[in-house]
Amino acid sequence: MKVSRIVAFSSSLLLGAVLALTGAGSAQATTTGALAVDYVALGDSYSSGVGAGEYDSASGNCKRSNRAYPKLWAAANAPSSFAFTACSGARTSDVTANQLGPLNSGTDLVSISVGGNDAGFSDVMTTCILQSEANCIARVNQARSFVDTTLPGRLDTVYTGIKAKSPSARVVVLGYPRFYKLSGSCLAGLSEAKRAAINGAADHLNTAVSKRAANHGYVFADVVPAFTGHEICSGAPWLHSLNLVNIGDSYHPTAAGQSGGYLPVFTSKA
Repeated sequence: MKVSRIVAFSSSLLLGAVLALTGAGSAQATTTGALAVDYVALGDSYSSGVGAGEYDSASGNCKRSNRAYPKLWAAANAPSSFAFTACSGARTSDVTANQLGPLNSGTDLVSISVGGNDAGFSDVMTTCILQSEANCIARVNQARSFVDTTLPGRLDTVYTGIKAKSPSARVVVLGYPRFYKLSGSCLAGLSEAKRAAINGAADHLNTAVSKRAANHGYVFADVVPAFTGHEICSGAPWLHSLNLVNIGDSYHPTAAGQSGGYLPVFTSKA
């Protein structure tokens, strides 16, 4: 009896060890599988990382930053492949014409931010900085009208193009932050009415982008909550205000905005 008990006990230990090893092997395979992702990052300057510095010289005027959220995510998750085609100044037509090349049927994950340049936000900011409050609000309303009437069709073209090349990919569409903390710490610059109008236009754009993304079965990633408390005129802004030295950085996320704002929001949706 003692011998049989010893044998049974030993068998039990052996079985337990085998199960433990099998479990460990399964866990390792699951982890490896989670990292076996082919990732393509598309979009405009908010995805290329304008304002964050450390630009890849090979990217030229596209100004792809090593501190941009796609690069940070890839560094942290080591995907099987990573293609970074986002480009400063890109409109929807630029994405479809120049950025979709790396997409294929094996692409698992796509990120994109686009629409702000189509809506003319650069011109909106120029108008609001240089002209009257009335002109600023009129230009904002013009942009909002464009978002209502023209932008949805352009977004549809981009999203349909992605679907055609990568029908199984998880596509994460990232929005834009509000620029200003109202009643904040800025003592000069734009009036409160101008800031409120610009924030409202950002919300309007995000709503339109979110609706079109949902219509295509894509995930919308709202960055407004992450940037709340880090807008221009806050105590710890993650956005550049008007930068006369590097004008292109103006109203773009800083490196902290990419790592503290865009990256965790994208990671939560990827």
